Amino acid sequence: MITLQQTVSLMNSPDYKERFVAEYMQTKIRYIKLHNMVVKYEAGTLDFTPNCSLELLKHQKSLMGQYLYDLELRAEIEKVNLPEMDFVMDKYTGASKE
Repeated sequence: MITLQQTVSLMNSPDYKERFVAEYMQTKIRYIKLHNMVVKYEAGTLDFTPNCSLELLKHQKSLMGQYLYDLELRAEIEKVNLPEMDFVMDKYTGASKE
């Protein structure tokens, strides 16, 4: 399981492709966390009360999803190998890759 902290060395790399990978990983981790928060917010099981509206959080999530798509498209064009992020999903969703 990768954490945001573990992406710092990539973020500081002189190689733009490594910085690109770090940006993607960081965004994906944050997106997954936000997604799970939105689900709990909608289900009424969130263990705190956010200061902002559900609508704002959903809008942020939508924009982050579009940004992830743009990063994935750019990676395909520029031949940057992005890591499989299923291992990140597993921790936050309980899903397993089969």
